[in-house]
Amino acid sequence: MSNTKELKLNSLLIHGGIDGDETTGAVNVPVYQTSTYKQDGLGKNRGWEYSRTGNPTRAALEKLIADLEQGQYGLAFASGLAAINTVLSLFKSGDKLIVSDNIYGGTFRILDNVFNNFNITYKIVDTSDLAAVEAAIDDDVKAIYIETPANPLLTITDIRAVSEIGHKYGKKIIVDNTFLTPYLQRPLTLGADIVIHSGTKYLGGHSDTISGFVVVNDKETADRLYYLQNAIGGVLAPWDSFLLIRGIKTLGVRMDRHVANAGRISEWLAGSGYVSKVYYPGLKTDPGYETNRKQADGAGAMISFVLDEKYDYKVFFEKLNLITLAESLGGVESLVCHPATMTHAAIPADIRKEVGIVDELIRLSVGIEDADDLIADLEQAIKASAKV
Repeated sequence: MSNTKELKLNSLLIHGGIDGDETTGAVNVPVYQTSTYKQDGLGKNRGWEYSRTGNPTRAALEKLIADLEQGQYGLAFASGLAAINTVLSLFKSGDKLIVSDNIYGGTFRILDNVFNNFNITYKIVDTSDLAAVEAAIDDDVKAIYIETPANPLLTITDIRAVSEIGHKYGKKIIVDNTFLTPYLQRPLTLGADIVIHSGTKYLGGHSDTISGFVVVNDKETADRLYYLQNAIGGVLAPWDSFLLIRGIKTLGVRMDRHVANAGRISEWLAGSGYVSKVYYPGLKTDPGYETNRKQADGAGAMISFVLDEKYDYKVFFEKLNLITLAESLGGVESLVCHPATMTHAAIPADIRKEVGIVDELIRLSVGIEDADDLIADLEQAIKASAKV
C-alpha cells in the first residue's frame, strides 16, 4: 500500500505497516525465521545483518504499530515488561519518575526492585488530580508515567492536560495504552512522548503469544531506544511477530464486541445489588467518564468490582464455569483475576489498601462470548458464594 495515511483505522489494521510481500506476492508478510543474513562482501549487506538487530517480519510489525498509533517509530519486544525495561533504561542515576497510583504490578516491581538499585526512583501520585501532578514535579523528575485507564481501578488521567503540565517543565510523558489499544485511544496525538503496550493483550488478542511495543515520534528518542533494544536484546521473535500482525488484523471487530459486552455487564453489575462498587469508565456515574469520552473512542473491556461483604470472593472464583480464573487479559475469552494476590501482589499491602486494591476487588477482562452467558455465569457464581 503506497499511502496508508489516507486509510481509515479499520483498513489500516489490515493494510498498515508493510502490506504483503513484494518478492513473491504473498498477501501476508512471511516469517523470516533466520538468525543471520548472508553478506555480499565486507561492509555490504542487503539491509539486514542479525535478527536481534533487525528482522523483516518484526520490522513489518513495528511499522504497523507506529502507523496505528499515528507515530513515526515503532519497536517490538519479547514482552510488555521488556518494552518497559527499555524505556526506563533511557534514564540515569538520580532521575525520578512520577507514576500513576494504580499501575500494573509488574511496572511497580521493576521500578521498585530493579531500577531503584540504580538510583532511578519514583513518586506515586494520583495522576487524575492535575494539581497533585504539578505539585509533585521537581528538578529530579524527568518523566510522568501514566496508565489510563489504570490497572486495576480503571482510573482515567487526562493525557492532554498532563502532557501540557509535563512539557511546561520539560518532562517526558509516557503512557501505557494497553487497556484501550490504538483502536480506541492514541496518546501521541494528545501530547504524549512515548507510548507503551503489552501486545500480549488485545493486540495479539488470542492468549497465545507474549509481546510488547514502544512508539515515539521524536527521532532522537527513537534512535536511543533502537540502540537500547539491540543492546539489551529483549526483541520479539519472527514467529511471534507474525502472530501479532495476524491478531491486529481483527482488532477492530474484536474490540467492538469486547466493548459492547463490557457495557452490558458493567450496567448489570451496577444494578445487581451483588457488588458495593463498580469501576468502569463507560458508566456515566464513573468519575473518569467525561475525560475518557473526550480522549478515547470507547471505554475498553476491563471492569473491576468489589464484591459485597455478603459474598465470599474465594468461593466466587471457585464457582465460575465459563469465565476463567487466570492472569492476563485482552483475549477473546473472558478472564477473571484477584489483583491483591495475582497481578498486583508485588505492591506492598499498605499501598494496595490505600489506593483501593482490597481483597474483595475482582478484575474482569470481558471477552467476546455471548453477553447473556457471561452475565449468567457471574450471577450463579455470586449466588453460590453467599455466606451462610
